[in-house]
Amino acid sequence: MRLTDSTLPQMPAEIARPAYDRAATKRGIVHLGIGAFHRAHQAIYFDRALAAGDPRWAITGVSLRSAGVRDQLGPQDGLYSVVVRDGDAEQIRIVGAVGEVLVAPEDPAAVIAALAHPDTHIVTLTITEKGYKLDRAAGGLLTDDPDVASDLASLDAPRTAIGFIVAALARRWAEGLPPFTALSCDNLPHNGALLSDAVIAMASAHDPYLADWIASEGAFPASMVDRIVPATTDEDVASLAESLGVEDRAMVKTEPFTQWVVEDRFAGEHPDFAALGVYLTDSVGPWEDAKLRLLNGAHSAIAYLGGLAGDTFVHEFVAREEGRRYVEMLWDEVQPTLTPPAALDVDAYRRELMARFSNPALRHRTYQIAMDGSQKLPQRLIATLADRRAADRPFDALALAVAGWVRWQSGRTDTGETFEVEDPIADRLSRAIGVDALLTEIGASLDDVARREIAARVSDLEQGGARAAIISI
Repeated sequence: MRLTDSTLPQMPAEIARPAYDRAATKRGIVHLGIGAFHRAHQAIYFDRALAAGDPRWAITGVSLRSAGVRDQLGPQDGLYSVVVRDGDAEQIRIVGAVGEVLVAPEDPAAVIAALAHPDTHIVTLTITEKGYKLDRAAGGLLTDDPDVASDLASLDAPRTAIGFIVAALARRWAEGLPPFTALSCDNLPHNGALLSDAVIAMASAHDPYLADWIASEGAFPASMVDRIVPATTDEDVASLAESLGVEDRAMVKTEPFTQWVVEDRFAGEHPDFAALGVYLTDSVGPWEDAKLRLLNGAHSAIAYLGGLAGDTFVHEFVAREEGRRYVEMLWDEVQPTLTPPAALDVDAYRRELMARFSNPALRHRTYQIAMDGSQKLPQRLIATLADRRAADRPFDALALAVAGWVRWQSGRTDTGETFEVEDPIADRLSRAIGVDALLTEIGASLDDVARREIAARVSDLEQGGARAAIISI
């Protein structure tokens, strides 16, 4: 049996579950990119709103590519489990906030209709860095991308998240409805401004007056999200079935820690975010920088150097003295580049991060983190390294992390095991020869001193391997 509304009463009494009337809720949220992270993060906050008695915030999920999540959640009436693991401890919660999942390529008209519906007030996005279709080097949209080109030509059947947003806003404008708030939840600096720029650029190509209306009446608040959500395995599904007594193919696993910081700027109705545990602020940037550079930067460094050295999971890297020392050294380089908000104790945050990285129950794979490095490195490592150079400060740990990414492009670990480099520009990266060419491909603005140091660290990795390079730094 699968987890469904009808089997929900059969769950063990200790399993938390929706206590509200799911049939009485309204779909106030449309989420683009309904993967594991959304289900373990933003959906939890909206589930809290429903549980608190505000029925406006159920979710219509949209998969922009495959039907996988729809096929998992559909037979389960949208229900799924969130399994929180901390060492040997485990907590299970059934989430009921998702009402429906649409698959954009199958029925783009249904997606536009959901976005344009009067009940929709907020559109959230977790489409990963590459989903914004932005030209990092030249700025603006990737006009040579076939999906972007298609949406620039016609929005009858959009192919991109940006295209869907513009098509829906155009319909709302025509029908006299207010715009929704578009809230990016991806790991991009200034994600709200980037989303706004992309949407207005797409709208301008179709109707300058529409673009003006979006710019004046819409809202694109910045946000910062933080929770580690490893990929679910078949073993996870089987283990959960033993606890629930039914099968849940849409389950997600995560850690106890969760954080959401949102710019307090909305186009219309929105939940009482503060009551749900969301931190509202006038400036997300300092929070965003701290998270991107400390958590995500260290994660990428661990992924490439640990992956090359044979570490399958993050906790294996920090379990060794040299790995832990390296992460602390990296953070020592990062911390002076931050301007943290008064509410953030960076030293305490570092201690908390190390504890999170050390959690063996998460089994967060280095290979998963290493994916799409061309989209992640500029904000996670390159910008910090550039700041260190501008201040004429050492950057040994940062250089080694970037060198790890360069070495990763070989598709071979230190023991000779081969792997596929998962990246949206993998073909271009495979043709780039040398450090300078690879850094140019990702738009890295680094001077000759930084490039030479990275090249020297690449040589260390090639000659002695990642573990020796970490020990010697």
